[in-house]
Amino acid sequence: MIYVFLADGFEEIEALTPVDLLRRCELDVKTVGIKSEIIRGSHNIPVICDIVDSEIVLDDSLEMIVLPGGMPGTVNLEKSDKLQKAIDFCVDNNIYIAAICAAPSILGHKKILENKNAICFPGFESQLEGAVISDDFICTDGNIITAKGVGVAMEFSLKLIEMLSSRERAEILKGSLQCRQ
Repeated sequence: MIYVFLADGFEEIEALTPVDLLRRCELDVKTVGIKSEIIRGSHNIPVICDIVDSEIVLDDSLEMIVLPGGMPGTVNLEKSDKLQKAIDFCVDNNIYIAAICAAPSILGHKKILENKNAICFPGFESQLEGAVISDDFICTDGNIITAKGVGVAMEFSLKLIEMLSSRERAEILKGSLQCRQ
């Protein structure tokens, strides 16, 4: 199971691109609404989530959580006790945590990025407490995957597929989508 957490004010492309691409690879993905089934993105696009945060199950079926950025979406995500418990579960069980744009700041505030390579949207670097700030647009360090922002949402999504499945599967999907090589 892969949970993509959505809170009011999330960046739509950063959230829905991973959902779309992961589902194209037939991976089990659920969008999780923080406190509500209907969540509005930062550009006022409403999304009906598969489940609400009270319905998440933290067990050995969990493979990854995905945290999109956006404002005030990132702030609203960070306020969620359910999300905080999911992050802690992932850390304790070495499960993938993927965060893009401003969302890596949530991990920084929890001191999860200590001595790890990470990246975020420019201006949020100081909130990645203890991280080694990367120059890459997408950064993987152990079970943590971070990305710079909306402009790399497709690459970020393909990296998630690579980590969960294989590089070959990601490359096949990339070709079928007519992405530049």
